[in-house]
Formats: sequence, structure tokens, C-alpha cells
Amino acid sequence: MTGDPAAVARAARVVFPGQGAMPDCMREMNARGLRSAVLDAACSKPFLGICIGLQMLFERSEEGDVAGLSVLPGRVRRFPTETMVDASGARLKVPHMGWNRVRQLAAHPLWRGIPDQSRFYFVHSYYVETAAPGLVAGTSEYPHQFTCAIARDNVFAVQFHPEKSATAGLQLLANFAQWQPSTLLARPRQQALAGAG
Repeated sequence: MTGDPAAVARAARVVFPGQGAMPDCMREMNARGLRSAVLDAACSKPFLGICIGLQMLFERSEEGDVAGLSVLPGRVRRFPTETMVDASGARLKVPHMGWNRVRQLAAHPLWRGIPDQSRFYFVHSYYVETAAPGLVAGTSEYPHQFTCAIARDNVFAVQFHPEKSATAGLQLLANFAQWQPSTLLARPRQQALAGAG
């Protein structure tokens, strides 16, 4: 773990986590001078976003009405209180905390050895919404379906916490440690980001 942009630039692969609220994460990343290093990593090396590290890749969040990094098209939405009821009509709590099944929508090297519908551990009040369905690599339900994994080129990002998700989570992390994306983006960062919209 590092807050040093030079260390991020030197890394062969990057895990981009987040903790707390997205406005705080964005502010801290910018204050430490990490923005450029993170954007470069998202365009040039194996990159794994976790929880808010997924959300920060998108254009904007309802949490604090803050701009994200705009690496990927879409917005971060809060679970709507009025629809948070289960099949029996009981109210569901936000944040969503606990184990949920993940449906794998697209084959990907990071899903290798992980059965479809495996359970992963979630802690979140917000989820990503994208108009680019080809990005979506996995979904879960609480109580409605939401995107919980995205994949594009050298970027894979998840809403759940693989580090807290027992065997399935450890397998995903092991897969990331071995992952060699077949197409790393070779174009300049500005060009790659322009293509994300």
C-alpha cells in the first residue's frame, strides 16, 4: 500500500481500493498527487478497483455530488430508500452489508476457478450505473439487480471486497496477481480517456 505516485508508476500492476466516502477519497487522492499516476495505471497495466475504487473510475457520484475519474462511462447511485424491501415486504437496510451471490455475465480471467453464483462480501450504500452494458462483468441483487463487477481491457473492478470474501475472494486476487491482459492500451492517456465516454 502506498500514497507515493512514483511507487504507483513503478508498479507492475495496481490495486485501487477505497475506504470511507467518495468525496473524501477523491480529495485525498488529489491532495497526494496520485490522480495522474492512477489514470496512467488504468490505461497501461493490470488494474483492479475494489469498492470505492470501482466507483471512482466512473464520471460522477451522488455521494457528495462529486466528479470521479471518468475512466469509464456512468454514474454512481445511492440505493433508493423507497424501494429497499425484500420479497416479503420487510425493509432492507442501507448500507448493504453481508454476503451476496454474484452472477458472472462475461467470461474473464479473473473469474477463473470461481463458480458462477459464488458469494462475496459487500459493504456499500452506492452502486454504479452505466449505459455501456459491455462493461458489466458481474451483477448481484439487493433487492434489485445492480452492477458489481466491470471489465474493460486491462481494468477489472468490483463493488464487493475480495479480501473479505473467503475462498472465492482469494481466488480472484490470485487470478489478478497472474493476469496478463492480452491488450494493454498503448495510446496516450488523453486518447484512452476520450474513448471511455
